[in-house]
Parts: sequence; structure tokens; C-alpha cells
Amino acid sequence: MNDEVIDVDSLRKESNWQPASWQAFEAKQQAHYPDQAALQAALDELSSLPPLVTSWEILSLKEQIAQAQAGERFFLQGGDCAESFAECNSDVITNRLKVLLQMSLALTHGLQKPVVRVGRFAGQYAKPRSSDVETRDGVTLPSYRGDLVNSVEFTAEARRPDPQRLIHGHAMSSMTMNFVRALVDGGFADLHHPEYWNLSWVKHSPLAEEFQRLADSLGRAVNFMETISGRRAGALKRVDFYTSHEALHLHYEQASTRQVPRQTGWFDLTTHFPWIGMRTADVDGAHVEYFRGIRNPVGIKIGPGADAVQVQKLLEILNPQSEPGRMVLIHRMGASRIEEKLPPLIRAVQDTGSPVLWVCDPMHGNTETTGSGIKTRRFRNIMSEMELAIELHHQNSSHLGGAHLELTGEDVTECTGGARNLDETDLERAYKSIVDPRLNYEQALELSMLIVSKFEKLA
Repeated sequence: MNDEVIDVDSLRKESNWQPASWQAFEAKQQAHYPDQAALQAALDELSSLPPLVTSWEILSLKEQIAQAQAGERFFLQGGDCAESFAECNSDVITNRLKVLLQMSLALTHGLQKPVVRVGRFAGQYAKPRSSDVETRDGVTLPSYRGDLVNSVEFTAEARRPDPQRLIHGHAMSSMTMNFVRALVDGGFADLHHPEYWNLSWVKHSPLAEEFQRLADSLGRAVNFMETISGRRAGALKRVDFYTSHEALHLHYEQASTRQVPRQTGWFDLTTHFPWIGMRTADVDGAHVEYFRGIRNPVGIKIGPGADAVQVQKLLEILNPQSEPGRMVLIHRMGASRIEEKLPPLIRAVQDTGSPVLWVCDPMHGNTETTGSGIKTRRFRNIMSEMELAIELHHQNSSHLGGAHLELTGEDVTECTGGARNLDETDLERAYKSIVDPRLNYEQALELSMLIVSKFEKLA
């Protein structure tokens, strides 16, 4: 980019959108590759590889999001803050899928509506950074931008952006998706046997007995339906499952943006549900321009710094036809600021008449650092923001239709509080995240049950 002022409105009106249209706009949070020829070679290879998802899966998700916008479904999005290539293994993937399935089981049973299951994985390899560089002991190197770009080790070689990581990231995502599809299609989510989903250490959880009662109740309901119908509910053996990631690395997304037979327009085939992060949601920026042209349902992270004009402009650019199922607004205000910041945005969106799905991310606005320098989140603040979000939408004639969470199926200790009342001393026991703290299995399941409880109180 040069310093020339760009007339964004004229540029959007005059040009027909193409996957590379974003390159005429200011692109934030992009990696700086020293070898441009190597980058182009990697992108050429990526563009010839098979896609990770299909257009019909994307359109199916869009239909389900439209139903969630109408209050007929609940949207559950969860997974790692940043995937790593090293954790592309069967145990990690299986446990991550288990916790999302168990949460959706609790939500489906308690809310009495289907759950849209979206995993933050199979592509969550790039992360935004507050600075392009990091300095330690007088040495300055490029910041770690996720395994899609460079490596976390603090050496010049590890931090050098490597275009071949784009190819490797596509392969890791493909293996993850293939394994998830095989598990789901093979009956891993069979509601006849919810006990199969239990993790090996769930028996130690204070919530184990409550979850067991929930699973038994659902099992009896399934058996009852089959008894009165006289046939086995085969459809209950599998569930729909979708992937999502922050579409941060625009060259990577562009390389898999394609037209498909018997469909109009362009699809980002790296994921079913891409979203724009808070740091790149500039209405005149490259990310918004890229998202403008794809047919996927799209999310936007909305922070406490967003104002009514910006949100209305984003809806105007990204969904000019007010298409149902297209827009998901993921607000992340923090427990201490949501009561002030969220209601004006709800009213601003209502004024547009545009259909949106409101989703609460109670994680990012509640991050803090302990006295010993460990990044964490307090479970009580996470739950407080979630409860306040439900209340505020209700008070403003709106509806909170989903939750966006950073979680893992591993027995980590990264967030304090929860049923076992983890404290700061527990963080050192099993803190594994290299970026942001995640809910562990017990905390995630507890949160899903508390969400149900809050909605029941407002019913």
C-alpha cells in the first residue's frame, strides 16, 4: 500500500468484486513475507488444492443461522483461541468435539430447540497481534502470528514468515475436517449413547451427577419417540457440524475463494463460517471488502469501541439485500461495560431492519493478567457477561441467539473459578495455551447449564 488516499465508496461502485479486490484497500494484521516470489508460489499451489468445505454445506449453515435469527435455534460456537500444528492429533480433536457435543446436548435439552454447532477449528491458525514486533532482552523479532505464518519460538529463523506454512495449514485443516466428518458420520454423536461422549476424567467433576441425569433424561425421551413411532430414530445418530475461523490472513482466504457449478457468486471454501475480528472491522478496510463479495454467512466481532454508525455501515456494506442467515454480530464488551455499550448498538441494528443473529462472546472482554504475569479469565466474569447479555437483549425487545467461546476438551487450568473454584495457584498446574486462556471441559459444561438456567428465569 502507498500513502495515496483511497476513495473507498467510488472504488466499490466502479469495480466488479473479485477475490483479489481487497488488495486495493488498507489491509491490517497481515504478515510481511520477505520472499514475495515464494509467497506467490505457495498461493498458486493453494489455489489448485481441493477445497476444505463445500458450497452446499455453507448454504445449509446459512439456512440454520436464519432459523436462529428467528429464535428457532441456538448458535454454539467454540474451540481453541489458536490452533497449533502440534495439536492436530486424534485425542485433541476428539475431546474438542466431545465437549461441544455435550454442551449442545445440555442446551438442546434445556432450551427445547436445536443447536447450531460450529467449531473454532480446522483453520484457526492465524492470530492478530498488538504489535508487528516483539522485544526480549534487547532482541527484536517479528511477532508470532500463529502457526499459519511463523513459529512461537523466539529465534530469527522461527519468527520469519514462511509461505510453506500456508500449505501445511491447509493440510492440517483438511486432516482435522476429515476426522471430524468421519466421527460424526460414524455415529460418534449418537443420541442413543450420550455416555460415549464422556471424557475420562468427568467423574471427578462436581457436575457429573447433574449431567448424568440430563443424559438419562434425553435417552428416555429418544426411546419414547421410537416406541410410539415403532421405528428407530436413525437421524439421531448424527448431527450437523460446521467449522469457523477468523479470516485474518487474506491471501490464504483468497486462494480458496472460488465459483462453483450451479451456484452464483463466490464462496470462501476454507471454512463454513469466517468472521472479522475487532481489530480488522474497519468499514473502509481490506477485510470488509473481502467479506463483501463472498456468499458465506459471516460474523463480525463488536467491541466496546464500536458505535452505532459503524455497525449500521457494516450491515449496509456486507448485507445490502438484508438476506436472512447472512449476518452474525458477536459482541464482546466485558462484564463491566456491557450494560453501557450494548443497548445503543441493539437499537441501532433494529433501526436498519436488517436481520442479524446476536451472539455473545463473554471471553475476550474479561481477560486479565495475574500478579505473576499469567493471562487468565475469571469464570464469574464470563458468566456475568453472558447473563447480562441475555437480560439486555430481553429488555430491548431483542434476542440473544448464541454463544462464542474459547474452550478445550483438555483438563487445563487457564481460567479461574467454576465448579471446582480454581484459583491463581491452580493456573500453573496445567496452563497449555500459547495465546489466550480457555475454559476447560467442566467450566464449559457448567456455562452451558447456567445459560439454560438464565433463559428459563426469563421465560
